Amino acid sequence: MGGDSFGQSKGHLIFTYGTLKRGFPNHGLMQSLIDQNDAVFLGTHVTLHSYPLVCGPNGIPYLINLPGSGHRVKGELYSVSTRGLGRLDELEGITLGHYERLPIQTQAEAEAEAYYAHRSFGEELWEKNGREGLSEYTEREASGFVRREDRPKDRSFVDEVRFFLSSSSSAPK
Repeated sequence: MGGDSFGQSKGHLIFTYGTLKRGFPNHGLMQSLIDQNDAVFLGTHVTLHSYPLVCGPNGIPYLINLPGSGHRVKGELYSVSTRGLGRLDELEGITLGHYERLPIQTQAEAEAEAYYAHRSFGEELWEKNGREGLSEYTEREASGFVRREDRPKDRSFVDEVRFFLSSSSSAPK
């Protein structure tokens, strides 16, 4: 095994709070990374600080980079190889303005990173949700998740968020 095998490179700590967690719709990617020795599950963790965690259009969860608002968020911590991190960044639409990977601390004092709602709409999502957030993304919220292939084809991910933010109805509780 050559190249960027997991044993030879320092893992990136990634805090997952939504669809990448075990038992949730996008965990298949994380499981694939684990199976390929590109990720290791480190356990359930809670954020050191409180953050808004809300659901947006298509039941997609978003952590919003407003420390001190919302709740401490329960999620899972993974150590991910550089190659695995590239696959996660692709899923999370980093280059497309969907999410931003930024630092976060867990109560176990792990210095990790998490995927936050992109700054271009994150705070608006918090307002749209009436500044009411979740402490954990659960099966209840995941039941409203719409897989990528089942979403409207005429709007991009960001267009869908903008449409959601401009609609007059409030977000589902």
